[in-house]
Amino acid sequence: MDEKVMKKQTIVVALGGNALLKRGEPLEAEVQRHNIEVAVNTISKIAEQYNVVLVHGNGPQVGLLALQGLEYKKVNPYPRCAGQ
Repeated sequence: MDEKVMKKQTIVVALGGNALLKRGEPLEAEVQRHNIEVAVNTISKIAEQYNVVLVHGNGPQVGLLALQGLEYKKVNPYPRCAGQ
């Protein structure tokens, strides 16, 4: 392993879902891409001095999927005889 890498301390950066989509922002890919660019620029500065381990926390994305799952249970099942 590179000696320069070995001398750097390692830091864990948790890039949570709230960093990708801030409260009140529309749930659009372009908004999330912009927020990712901002985060990457910041993390790249940290990476100049540290070995970076990047993890993702999912934040609002998982919450939205959970809410969708709850709404799905409220839908009445399709009757079997309707298609016959």
